[in-house]
Order: sequence, then structure tokens, then C-alpha cells
Amino acid sequence: MAYQTEPAYTHGTPEKTAVLLINLGTPDAPTPAAVRRYLKEFLSDPRVVEIPRLAWWPILNGIILNTRPKQSAAKYQSIWMPEGSPHKVHTERLTGALRDLLSARAPGVPLVVEYAMRYGTPAIPDVLRRLKEQNCQRILLVPLYPQYAASTVATALDVVFDTVRRTRNTPALRAIKHFPGDPGYIRSTAQNIRVYWAQHGRPDKLVMSFHGLPRATLDKGDPYHCECLKSARLIAEELGLEKDQYLITFQSRFGRAEWLKPYTAATLKELGRQGTGRVDMVCPGFVTDCLETLEEINIEVRDTFVQAGGGEYHYIPCLNDRPDWAEALADLVMTNLHGWLEKPDAAALEQGRLRALELGAKK
Repeated sequence: MAYQTEPAYTHGTPEKTAVLLINLGTPDAPTPAAVRRYLKEFLSDPRVVEIPRLAWWPILNGIILNTRPKQSAAKYQSIWMPEGSPHKVHTERLTGALRDLLSARAPGVPLVVEYAMRYGTPAIPDVLRRLKEQNCQRILLVPLYPQYAASTVATALDVVFDTVRRTRNTPALRAIKHFPGDPGYIRSTAQNIRVYWAQHGRPDKLVMSFHGLPRATLDKGDPYHCECLKSARLIAEELGLEKDQYLITFQSRFGRAEWLKPYTAATLKELGRQGTGRVDMVCPGFVTDCLETLEEINIEVRDTFVQAGGGEYHYIPCLNDRPDWAEALADLVMTNLHGWLEKPDAAALEQGRLRALELGAKK
């Protein structure tokens, strides 16, 4: 195996610590060509589609990538922001907010805060290379998924570890695996809902919808389902809700296999049939709004509920870059940076540089 070329090094250069936020990703544009590239990368991931390659490849390349890009591009067009993909825009804003908070909390510490996407751009290997060029010798990985799943957190870490495996001078790595019960995450999610209710009134039913996974993943030991239930329970407790005031559902079902239940669309259809006066939807498994929240939940599921006879339908946006959520994320990051926040000793670095030069170093 050939190792990646190391960047030029100058003795006496302070080592830096990096915080790398990792989110799912998005097409670069709401066009069929861009969506096709994105879907091919996403659906080629064996962590995402656990079907033998010989069976899956003809389906993916012969059917899905020839039909879905145009359909999905139209959906992306319906939610695209002037600045670009909402998922990317909100991730960039959250990264900036976190960078400012950490700078204030750890003055004088050489910290670099960046983000990468598992699929699409900026790609994880490219961002890791840029961090290495800045002499980031310690990297805290922060997948932006409150609940752990092999198809989200694990696949992001796979790419990091595979990239580092090809590196001669590897950085020290830490990773935040998940935070389904983190007090700051729970409080900020509940407060986001409270603020919405203060402005728009309260619903007859609050539905917390999480991204779905095949039922088989739970049977094989993936903790995702349990962590979603934990987050929802804690959010409901923080809001003071009784059990009959909220529901937990799972969205984005794909294919014919059984997925985690109850299904979001089917549940909203039934609530509509019952003549429910008002339903509020929130997606605690997503910290930034994306296609699955803005199009599937706020458009498709809304239509399902209303057409079935339901009354008002309200979608409560994700945390995005809310100040209280950025503060909660900063708390989580600071806890996991313990021991990595030393200020550089300029005198010691200069002495080290001079010794190196005396021993024959070129710079």
C-alpha cells in the first residue's frame, strides 16, 4: 500500500487540535446529474444497503440510477435555498457558530473547526488532508447523528479510519459515538418545540418522526431503535407530556422489506382518518433540516394527513444553528476535548526548532 505524501514540515510549528463535524451530505445542485452522482455514492455504501453486491448492483445501476435522479431532483428543487442545499447551509452555519464558541471558551488554544460530508462535498478525505496541512495532530470526530446507527455513524468513521490507514504520520483520533440522552441536546430540542408552541399554539398530537431503518438491523444488534425511543421519551419528559399526547414514528421507508414501525406516513394517514384537529411534526434524529424533513415530512406527509381528513399540520424545524443547540454542542465537544486544550509554549517550540537545526534539519 502506498502512503499519502506528507506535507512539508517546519520544526517549531505548533500542533493544532481539530474538531470535525460530519453530516450525511447532499447533491451539489438540484439537477438529475448531480443527484445521480450523490445517489450512486450513497446507495453503493454496503453500510446503507446490506444486500449482496451481485444482487444489488443490477438493481442500482439498471433501475434506480436511471429513474430516481429526475424524481429526486424535482424534490430538491422544491426546498433549495438561494445559498444552496439547506442541509449544507445549516451545517456550515452550525460549524461557524461552534467555531466562535470554542474560540471564546479556549482562548489561545490552536483549534480548527471544520465540517465534512459522508457523501458529496466537502468529502471527508479532502477535509482530513486540509487538516493535516494545518498540522492538526489531534482530531475529534463529531458525527451529527444523536442516535447511533451503523448506516450513519459507523460509515462516517469507516471513511475516516480508511483515510488515516493510508497516512504515514497518523493523527490522534477521538470520536463522539452518539448523544441520544445528552442533556443539552434534549433541552435544546424541547426548547425549540416550546418556542414554536408559544408562537403558534399547541397541537392535539405531537409526532416525533425518526429516519427509518430495516427491521433486520435491530434484530442483528443495531441500537438505533432503542436510542430513538430514549431520545423521544426524554424530550417528552422535558416538555411535561403525557403518553397520549405524543407518538413516535419512523420515516423514509424504501423497498419491500419490513422497516422499523410504526411508519410515519401510515400513522399520519390514520390520524387524518380520525379527524385529528392539529398535528405537529418534529424530527429529533436530524439536527439540520434536509430533504427528508423539508420535503418528505413538510410536504408529502402533510398532504397524506390533510387528504385523509386531518385538520392543521405544522412542521417544527430542526435545531439547525439555534444558539442554545450550538452551546449544547460546544459543551459536548469541550467534554470530549479534555486534555487536548493546551496552549503552545512559544519558547519551548523555538528551542526545539534550534536543536533540530543543529542536528541537521533543513527547517
